[in-house]
Amino acid sequence: MPLVEIRSEITAGCADAAEEILLELGRPEWSVLEDAPSARAWLVGIFADQEAALHSWGILKPLLPECAAAEPVLSDLPDRAWQDSYRVHFKAWRFGRLHWVPVWERGTYTLPGGHAALWLDPGLAFGTGNHETTRLCIERLSALTEGRPGLRVIDAGCGSGILALSAALLGCGEICAFDNDPQAVGVSRENAELNSLAGRVEFFTADLVSGLAGRRADIVIANIQADVLSAGAGALAGAVSPGGALVLSGILAREIDRVRESFAAAAPGWPSDSRTLGEWCDLELRMPA
Repeated sequence: MPLVEIRSEITAGCADAAEEILLELGRPEWSVLEDAPSARAWLVGIFADQEAALHSWGILKPLLPECAAAEPVLSDLPDRAWQDSYRVHFKAWRFGRLHWVPVWERGTYTLPGGHAALWLDPGLAFGTGNHETTRLCIERLSALTEGRPGLRVIDAGCGSGILALSAALLGCGEICAFDNDPQAVGVSRENAELNSLAGRVEFFTADLVSGLAGRRADIVIANIQADVLSAGAGALAGAVSPGGALVLSGILAREIDRVRESFAAAAPGWPSDSRTLGEWCDLELRMPA
């Protein structure tokens, strides 16, 4: 049975604002596609049927800028057609000795000696690691694990499993990762199998509170929207082992002060540090030993 694509053309000047709204809402089924030469852009969503597509559009439309309010066009879209079109937007990238590469480049991608690759097939509408928020987390994770094999890691809101599987390649020990979307967890497990890492990470479906309950780690990562981070500050801080680090991302620059205040209340006295990449910020806190 074909999937349904819903597509609304927006002005190119609205693309960044629309992308911010999608991330804040936690709507991975939607994406923003841009064609720079023609200065055109579209909001594109992939759904199981027309009813689900129109229901989601009805929720999204009132939150968009006026320039993004064009009536959408719906069309049937077989899985294969979507996956092939998605390849245009997923490009390999690297940080340090780790590379994140689309699986369809496995036979042609050149990997330098001593480097490792995470081969990815993001599936339908899930992350590839190219976003600034993921890159900020990767840089933190790489620095925290340098020369320290065997660290325990929790990835809260794992998406397609990129951070958790990267932790495995960086030599971390016990790793668990969860997401409240079962489809995201399924994609994460598929990515683990692609990299011969099946069973190396414990992937499961849970919300922030239930996923962290009874668990502690040396590094806790949460790359999710700012309001969810603030609401879950106590649970996130409580999952960090003494001397460990809490890495937060998915925070717009205008939201960082509010998030920092939430965690200052939940984790008083913890040293913190924040960096900015584009419009996005991260926040790292260290629990005293």
